[in-house]
Amino acid sequence: MYKTILFDVDGVLLSEEHYFDASALSVWEMLISCNYLALSPEQFKTDYSEDEIKQIRARVFEQDQILKFQKSRGLNANWDMIYLTFSHQLIHLLMQIKETENEKINQWLQTPITRETLLEIGRVLNNYPVKMNFSAFIKDFGRSSAVKQELFEYLNTLAIEKLGIHTSAFSKGELWSVCEHACQEWYVGDDNVLSSTGRPSVQTGKRGFLANETTLASREEIAELFQYLVNSGYKIGVGTGRPELETIQPFHHLDWLKYFEEKRMVTADDVLAAENALQEKISLSKPHPFTYILGIHKKELSAEECVSLPLPMEGAEQVLIVGDSLADLLAARNLGAKFAAVLTGLSGKTARIEFEKYHADYILDSVIQLKEIV
Repeated sequence: MYKTILFDVDGVLLSEEHYFDASALSVWEMLISCNYLALSPEQFKTDYSEDEIKQIRARVFEQDQILKFQKSRGLNANWDMIYLTFSHQLIHLLMQIKETENEKINQWLQTPITRETLLEIGRVLNNYPVKMNFSAFIKDFGRSSAVKQELFEYLNTLAIEKLGIHTSAFSKGELWSVCEHACQEWYVGDDNVLSSTGRPSVQTGKRGFLANETTLASREEIAELFQYLVNSGYKIGVGTGRPELETIQPFHHLDWLKYFEEKRMVTADDVLAAENALQEKISLSKPHPFTYILGIHKKELSAEECVSLPLPMEGAEQVLIVGDSLADLLAARNLGAKFAAVLTGLSGKTARIEFEKYHADYILDSVIQLKEIV
């Protein structure tokens, strides 16, 4: 029935928890560190304990409710989640000074928001008793039906509503890149930042989470699954929102690479390169099926050829996508492939309700159960 099986990584094979920790630390750093808004630099450090990280994450993401909300709206990339959360907080902070600093706010929002812009904004904010409010996120975005990349444009709508300023500054651009880099520092650590991003660290002293991955079944059980699939004649691959470094290095440490053809392992780096190559600038991250199209075709098609393929794609009924999120399901649906939902992501077994609502072809408690359906 199936010839090709493509796996998402986070929430399916490897735990997402450290990514969410790094995401919370990134938002927190950009709000309080002297390298960004500097709202409370005395609270910033690069070596928080596990308990401190839990407390920061609980505050920034409202006990993970903000993360779950964003995933329910089709977002799957941690960088996007960081960007939305931080940008919403920035609008909230600017709203508190708009009566006296409207001219400056207007100037800041008429050009791309860089780290230098954030430093300038921070110097002004620190003249006022502004307060952060993470609880407003779901209330504000809950009034919108925006999904996926539409959520970025809704930030511009909130700027009009809360600041009275028409802007495109919150469309995906410079500020998104600042958020991405902050996250990479936390996740890959000092030793890997330059190779991961092509840029030096803004803040050194971070050990990173990269060498501390947690598998969602035993390493040996997952290896046995891969071996079983390969021996049974399936072509297996990966379609992940992780960058290449954060995919290849853990797979190497876990001794999983030997089961995969390199050209069937598609990462966020491939997606970014394709977006840059396209004449028409569109998002190719999930739920766009590009990641899986590229893996099916072993990276032999150009970005233009991938996005030009008629959908559902011919032969896609012989492809099974294994993922943990709505974005994965929608990507599979757009492609015309079948979808196996795994209940080991952020929402755990409670995600079953959502997957049933969207008629996932299979719902598994663990990726190991894949043997039962193939």
